[in-house]
Amino acid sequence: MRYVKILLTVLALAAQLPATAADIPVKLYKNPNCYCCDLYARYLEENGFKVEVINTTDMASIKQKYSVPEKLEGCHTAVVGGYVVEGLVPAQFVQKMLKEHLPIRGVSLPGMPVGAPGMPGAKPGPLTVYTLDSSSPPKVFANF
Repeated sequence: MRYVKILLTVLALAAQLPATAADIPVKLYKNPNCYCCDLYARYLEENGFKVEVINTTDMASIKQKYSVPEKLEGCHTAVVGGYVVEGLVPAQFVQKMLKEHLPIRGVSLPGMPVGAPGMPGAKPGPLTVYTLDSSSPPKVFANF
Protein backbone atom coordinates (compact mmCIF):
# COMPACT_ATOMS: atom_id res chain seq x y z
CA MET A 1 0.00 0.00 0.00
CA ARG A 2 2.86 2.33 0.83
CA TYR A 3 4.38 1.83 -2.65
CA VAL A 4 1.06 2.64 -4.26
CA LYS A 5 0.93 5.98 -2.43
CA ILE A 6 4.50 6.79 -3.46
CA LEU A 7 3.76 5.88 -7.07
CA LEU A 8 0.61 8.00 -7.11
CA THR A 9 2.51 10.93 -5.58
CA VAL A 10 5.28 10.66 -8.20
CA LEU A 11 2.73 10.45 -11.02
CA ALA A 12 0.84 13.46 -9.68
CA LEU A 13 4.03 15.52 -9.48
CA ALA A 14 5.16 14.43 -12.94
CA ALA A 15 1.83 15.48 -14.44
CA GLN A 16 2.36 18.98 -13.08
CA LEU A 17 5.77 19.46 -14.69
CA PRO A 18 5.75 21.79 -17.71
CA ALA A 19 6.43 20.31 -21.12
CA THR A 20 10.01 20.66 -22.22
CA ALA A 21 11.20 21.61 -25.68
CA ALA A 22 11.94 17.92 -26.28
CA ASP A 23 8.19 17.34 -26.30
CA ILE A 24 7.69 19.84 -29.13
CA PRO A 25 8.00 18.49 -32.66
CA VAL A 26 9.47 20.67 -35.40
CA LYS A 27 8.87 20.16 -39.12
CA LEU A 28 11.76 21.72 -41.00
CA TYR A 29 11.34 22.15 -44.77
CA LYS A 30 14.63 22.57 -46.60
CA ASN A 31 16.40 22.13 -49.89
CA PRO A 32 18.15 18.74 -49.85
CA ASN A 33 21.45 20.40 -50.82
CA CYS A 34 21.49 23.01 -48.04
CA TYR A 35 24.12 22.07 -45.48
CA CYS A 36 23.41 24.99 -43.13
CA CYS A 37 19.84 23.72 -42.75
CA ASP A 38 21.21 20.34 -41.67
CA LEU A 39 23.42 22.11 -39.11
CA TYR A 40 20.43 24.14 -37.91
CA ALA A 41 18.32 20.98 -37.47
CA ARG A 42 21.13 19.46 -35.41
CA TYR A 43 21.37 22.71 -33.39
CA LEU A 44 17.64 22.56 -32.59
CA GLU A 45 17.96 18.93 -31.52
CA GLU A 46 20.88 19.87 -29.26
CA ASN A 47 18.57 22.45 -27.70
CA GLY A 48 15.84 19.96 -26.91
CA PHE A 49 13.60 19.95 -29.98
CA LYS A 50 12.59 16.88 -31.98
CA VAL A 51 13.16 17.78 -35.62
CA GLU A 52 11.61 16.11 -38.66
CA VAL A 53 13.53 17.23 -41.75
CA ILE A 54 11.47 17.38 -44.94
CA ASN A 55 13.58 17.77 -48.08
CA THR A 56 11.96 19.58 -51.00
CA THR A 57 13.16 21.21 -54.18
CA ASP A 58 10.12 23.52 -54.16
CA MET A 59 10.82 25.88 -51.26
CA ALA A 60 8.90 28.65 -53.05
CA SER A 61 5.61 26.79 -52.53
CA ILE A 62 6.46 26.23 -48.84
CA LYS A 63 7.15 29.96 -48.36
CA GLN A 64 3.87 30.72 -50.12
CA LYS A 65 1.93 28.14 -48.07
CA TYR A 66 3.13 29.73 -44.82
CA SER A 67 2.82 33.33 -46.10
CA VAL A 68 6.46 34.25 -45.63
CA PRO A 69 7.12 37.68 -47.20
CA GLU A 70 9.99 37.64 -49.70
CA LYS A 71 12.00 40.20 -47.72
CA LEU A 72 11.85 37.93 -44.62
CA GLU A 73 12.75 34.66 -46.34
CA GLY A 74 15.49 32.48 -44.94
CA CYS A 75 16.98 29.29 -46.33
CA HIS A 76 14.42 27.00 -44.67
CA THR A 77 10.97 27.13 -43.11
CA ALA A 78 10.07 25.34 -39.89
CA VAL A 79 6.74 24.82 -38.19
CA VAL A 80 6.68 24.38 -34.42
CA GLY A 81 3.76 24.62 -32.02
CA GLY A 82 1.58 26.21 -34.71
CA TYR A 83 4.16 28.95 -35.40
CA VAL A 84 6.34 29.52 -38.46
CA VAL A 85 10.07 29.83 -37.83
CA GLU A 86 11.78 31.19 -40.92
CA GLY A 87 15.52 30.91 -41.21
CA LEU A 88 18.25 30.43 -38.62
CA VAL A 89 16.40 31.78 -35.55
CA PRO A 90 18.19 30.97 -32.26
CA ALA A 91 16.43 28.33 -30.14
CA GLN A 92 16.04 30.73 -27.20
CA PHE A 93 13.74 32.94 -29.28
CA VAL A 94 11.69 29.99 -30.53
CA GLN A 95 11.31 28.85 -26.92
CA LYS A 96 10.31 32.35 -25.82
CA MET A 97 7.63 32.58 -28.52
CA LEU A 98 6.22 29.20 -27.53
CA LYS A 99 6.36 29.87 -23.79
CA GLU A 100 4.68 33.28 -24.03
CA HIS A 101 2.02 32.15 -26.55
CA LEU A 102 2.59 35.31 -28.55
CA PRO A 103 -0.21 36.49 -30.88
CA ILE A 104 1.96 36.33 -34.02
CA ARG A 105 2.29 33.84 -36.88
CA GLY A 106 5.95 33.32 -36.20
CA VAL A 107 9.46 34.77 -36.38
CA SER A 108 12.10 35.20 -39.07
CA LEU A 109 15.82 35.72 -39.40
CA PRO A 110 16.06 36.68 -43.09
CA GLY A 111 18.80 35.42 -45.36
CA MET A 112 21.66 33.22 -44.28
CA PRO A 113 23.70 35.48 -41.99
CA VAL A 114 27.13 34.30 -40.89
CA GLY A 115 27.27 33.67 -37.15
CA ALA A 116 23.64 32.57 -36.86
CA PRO A 117 22.95 28.98 -35.68
CA GLY A 118 23.89 26.73 -38.60
CA MET A 119 26.09 29.32 -40.32
CA PRO A 120 29.68 29.00 -39.17
CA GLY A 121 31.81 32.08 -38.70
CA ALA A 122 31.89 35.20 -36.61
CA LYS A 123 28.87 37.49 -36.69
CA PRO A 124 29.75 40.77 -38.39
CA GLY A 125 27.42 42.57 -35.95
CA PRO A 126 24.06 42.19 -34.24
CA LEU A 127 21.47 40.14 -36.13
CA THR A 128 17.76 40.94 -36.02
CA VAL A 129 14.87 38.49 -35.70
CA TYR A 130 11.52 39.85 -36.93
CA THR A 131 7.90 38.90 -36.25
CA LEU A 132 5.76 37.33 -38.94
CA ASP A 133 2.27 38.76 -38.73
CA SER A 134 -0.08 39.17 -41.66
CA SER A 135 -2.04 41.98 -39.97
CA SER A 136 0.90 44.34 -39.42
CA PRO A 137 4.36 45.09 -40.79
CA PRO A 138 7.27 43.11 -39.35
CA LYS A 139 8.50 44.26 -35.94
CA VAL A 140 11.81 43.59 -34.28
CA PHE A 141 11.38 40.53 -32.07
CA ALA A 142 14.97 40.28 -30.84
CA ASN A 143 18.57 41.16 -31.58
CA PHE A 144 21.53 38.94 -30.87
